[in-house]
Amino acid sequence: MSANAVAPVPAPAAPPPIVYERKRAATAVVYCEGNFGEIDGKTANGLVRHSELYDIVAIIDSGKAGVDAGTILDEGIKGIPICRDLDASLRLGGGVPAYFIYGMAPASGMLSADERDVVLSAIGLGMNIVNGLHEFLTDDPEFVAASSARGVHIRDVRKPREKQELRTFSGRIAEVTCPRIAVLGTDCAIGKRTTATILTQSLQQRGVNAVMIGTGQTGLMQGARYGVALDAVPSQFCAGELEALIVEAFERERPDVIIIEGQGALGHPAYSTTSFILRGSCPDAVVLQHAPGRSHRCDFDQMAMPTPASEIKLIETFADTKVIGITINHENMTDDELSAAIVRYEDELGVPVTDALNRPPEVLVAMVSAAFPELRATLARGAQ
Repeated sequence: MSANAVAPVPAPAAPPPIVYERKRAATAVVYCEGNFGEIDGKTANGLVRHSELYDIVAIIDSGKAGVDAGTILDEGIKGIPICRDLDASLRLGGGVPAYFIYGMAPASGMLSADERDVVLSAIGLGMNIVNGLHEFLTDDPEFVAASSARGVHIRDVRKPREKQELRTFSGRIAEVTCPRIAVLGTDCAIGKRTTATILTQSLQQRGVNAVMIGTGQTGLMQGARYGVALDAVPSQFCAGELEALIVEAFERERPDVIIIEGQGALGHPAYSTTSFILRGSCPDAVVLQHAPGRSHRCDFDQMAMPTPASEIKLIETFADTKVIGITINHENMTDDELSAAIVRYEDELGVPVTDALNRPPEVLVAMVSAAFPELRATLARGAQ
């Protein structure tokens, strides 16, 4: 209807898009020495791209100091300076922030001696600590004493609940009647969480009540309301903990669709988390993230990357699900190479292909609506 047309009875207004935004609780500086913009800096990278819990005021990485963090991630100016050290971050970040976040995910999962000193310095300044490592600082007498003396809080994001509180798989996942979509990948640190976040937000902005389930430390730091760091949960309880979270989200939010963040890769022998995600969420569909420009598995240069076709075959054999599309991580690729890869994989695999970061979000949304026609009416209302 044109702007000047007059209708006898106005049509009811379309419901506003459902966007789960929360006021950021506090300022934070993120430590990512030597790794910002790299694979092991994925936590810091993710917090710069999206954070609901923390207002990121600075990144610490001496090798990239002097530039804006957004430019390293090809996201333009974000107003987040990269600083040489903690002292510089306080000057450029406008004072002592409320939180110091350890923003790396090294293979060791442990703090180095130098990193211990930096964290203790932050505690000495009165900063609360957010730690995503497998090393729990709340179990370390030195950190416990230092935080107690300064009256600050340490959050060990990966620390699971007490074993007597953990849940085993019950079968209640069958009560979740909305579509469940898992975003999996052909490797670790390949962009699954970023794609899952963009997909969730894109659906929400179009009127779909989409809820994301976080399964790793970065998603929990970003503010996922439903999530658990699955790689720190004893294996007997992984499927059950994830199932219980999904059921809880379904009962509380009554979503139109649930998006589950993936971890690792089903075909990667170093990781088991994907198998628990497939078992615990019993997804109706999978979106598979792949990096065509990556020659070998992350941290395993002797292991060649699998093809999307081989990973799809593995996923669909392992679980009663269907891969509905491919999303591409464009690292080490030109835009022309990305476009060529999209065409090649669509022809080869017969599913839609896109890049969540470098292509319009409508393509990602269309991928989902094609697989789940019941969402089209909601999307149409949201577009009005």
